[in-house]
Amino acid sequence: MNRYQNSEAMLARAEQVIPLGAQTFSKSRTQFPLGVSPYFATRAQGSRVWDVDGNEFIDFINALCSVTLGHCDPDVTQAVQEQLQRGTIYSLSSELEIRVAEKIVEMVPCAEKVRFGKNGSDATAGAIRVARAFTRRERVAVCGYHGWQDWYIGSTARHLGVPEAVRALTHTWAYNDAGSLDVLLKAYPGEFAAVILEPMNVVEPAPGFLQEVQALCRREGALLVFDETITGFRYAAGGAQELFGVTPDLATFGKGLANGYPVSAVAGRSDVMKLMEEVFFSFTFGGETLSLAAALATLRKLQREPVIDTMRASGERLLRDAQACIARHGLEDVLALSGHPTWSFLQFKDGRGHTLWEIKTLFMQEAFRRGVLAYGTHNLSYAHSEADLDRLKAVYDEVFGVIAGGLAKGIRPLLECEVLQPLFKVR
Repeated sequence: MNRYQNSEAMLARAEQVIPLGAQTFSKSRTQFPLGVSPYFATRAQGSRVWDVDGNEFIDFINALCSVTLGHCDPDVTQAVQEQLQRGTIYSLSSELEIRVAEKIVEMVPCAEKVRFGKNGSDATAGAIRVARAFTRRERVAVCGYHGWQDWYIGSTARHLGVPEAVRALTHTWAYNDAGSLDVLLKAYPGEFAAVILEPMNVVEPAPGFLQEVQALCRREGALLVFDETITGFRYAAGGAQELFGVTPDLATFGKGLANGYPVSAVAGRSDVMKLMEEVFFSFTFGGETLSLAAALATLRKLQREPVIDTMRASGERLLRDAQACIARHGLEDVLALSGHPTWSFLQFKDGRGHTLWEIKTLFMQEAFRRGVLAYGTHNLSYAHSEADLDRLKAVYDEVFGVIAGGLAKGIRPLLECEVLQPLFKVR
């Protein structure tokens, strides 16, 4: 019997009315190989998620890093339920907007004023728009992934529909290579409004790297923007800027800000943020109360309980176990680990006559079969238990053994699906 029969039937139904059958590329058949993957969930609780076929998974994707406390965290759920009785959105602003903004200002080093959006792309687009207004410049230097809107996505391979005039204003540079940024800034002197980067993703910043980027921005009069959509409230209570001791001019937050509820934020210097009074950054649902109630409950819990320390310790153990498993199966040439313990990466590499996509597809097929929902990232939550980590260790031992056998005899015969194709590379 097909383990994912209902998921695949639902996907076929969805594709009749929804392009690609999903709202997010990362949840679609472009990232989940058809035939061996679940596509639709029915519920989630703590560290677990259940699909429409009744399969139970330990969730190491956690809604693309947006869940930090765990699914249906009781404190967040209670705050949302209480707010639901008072109303979801009003014809006037609510005090919740002030209280959440005050909490972010309290926690985040760069935050003097705050504005809210609904997703990370809102926040990064707002930061870039206000940076352009403040500097009266148009060019932007990008490093990392910054969302779906034209100003950024035009710089990637997924730029269909983005005007060339917009694409020409966004320039990419290499992480941990401040020299590449220096060359770029010198090529267009006095033209860059902002330099935006994820302060950390796959690898740690080299010693002095973030400080050098900040110095280059100051030299050129460009604003430094940290995209902390993922790192914010995951690496430290004040984000990566607190962890690494570098304070940007602006920062953007999303995902874990409200443990999965849709809210994001632009925060930064008062003199820059004041221009938000003139820059059009306005949303009907920007002050939606359920997400703000969730955000306040989440941030309070981050301050009250050892959420980040627990996730870090779990992640450190996970990385030790996974590295030992890679070594045990002799897979160091095709598998590697990197990233922060709370958001780490299992990286696949070409080797032994096989592509990384063949290896990754086999990994996902076998991990899903064993009840682990993961596609190469370990997005930790406070809800992950020692038993969850024990199970992941056991699953990796089995799956890496399958991969080792496939590398010796051929991976394709082991696949029950087509090999994944790359979406686009940003990290």
